[in-house]
Amino acid sequence: MPEEGLDPILIQVTIPLPIPMIYAALTAPDQLSGWLCRSARVSPMVDGEYTLTFDEPVAFDSPGKIRQLTPDVDLGFTWFAPPEFAALMNRGPAPSTVYVRLQESPEGVDVTLEHAGWGSGDAWEEARSWHFHFWEGRLERLKDYLIKSAYG
Repeated sequence: MPEEGLDPILIQVTIPLPIPMIYAALTAPDQLSGWLCRSARVSPMVDGEYTLTFDEPVAFDSPGKIRQLTPDVDLGFTWFAPPEFAALMNRGPAPSTVYVRLQESPEGVDVTLEHAGWGSGDAWEEARSWHFHFWEGRLERLKDYLIKSAYG
């Protein structure tokens, strides 16, 4: 029986701004480059392109595809890892997936990110830990970017 993979990464941040503003920051290339990556190419439809180009923390491209898209509700896309984890994560039948859901809450909008598709073993634990810190930092950048955009 194969080993069970590691649990998905789950991170949530609450942003006190309207859902359409937050959703646009997840799907508009000019906004994605303000908080997530250096540049982005997005075709906002299921099976559309969701390619992100990064300069830091390392230079790499994630040539993903949108797998789920409900305007102002959620976005799911395939993820291709940076070079350090490419041999582990970017091969095989399915890359890992990132899913982001927006939901109203008393304090604003809860933005929940789930990154799934982890294997098991030390190398996978290292990759998962790197990605946890990566996504945690990026969601904080999203919140800062949007608040600065809204309020100056």
